[in-house]
Amino acid sequence: MLQFDVTADITPRESFRTTSSQLLERFPMNTFAVRPSDRWMLRLAAVLWVVWGLVHTLAGVLTMALPTADAVKGIADDVAPALLDMTYPDAVGAVINQHGFNLFWIGLVTVVCAILIWRRSAPAIALAALVGGLADVGYFLFLDLGGFVKFVPGTVMTLFSSAAIVLSVVAYSRRRPASA
Repeated sequence: MLQFDVTADITPRESFRTTSSQLLERFPMNTFAVRPSDRWMLRLAAVLWVVWGLVHTLAGVLTMALPTADAVKGIADDVAPALLDMTYPDAVGAVINQHGFNLFWIGLVTVVCAILIWRRSAPAIALAALVGGLADVGYFLFLDLGGFVKFVPGTVMTLFSSAAIVLSVVAYSRRRPASA
């Protein structure tokens, strides 16, 4: 029979006094050393991801909160509103709400990644590029190239994510070698 030690080596009071440095020791972020002259690239990438993430989080909340017709008008903002003003089936509303939820969590993930990128986390660079980058690939293919959206804010956000990916990958590729 399995037995578990529920008391462990930490008391409840101590668990609330865990400092961030203690957390980093328990859960390392796989940070890397960067030349001081290249640190600005990671910081700029982090700022771009924060802006991108907040815009997408807000867009997700608005997409879920608005009536379906208004949400579609907000997404396809270069289409004449009269063409989109109709009663949509409930199934379309559910798909639009799912899209809003995806925008919301994708935005939150990239904001968290941005904080970690500022702290030079290699996994955060990869996660932000995958989550935010792939979200924008779909946006670019289906909405930008389709001609359904205006340059601001959508295409500008695609440029933000692309620049953040390039800056962080260049900074990572120019990292200082680990000391032996």
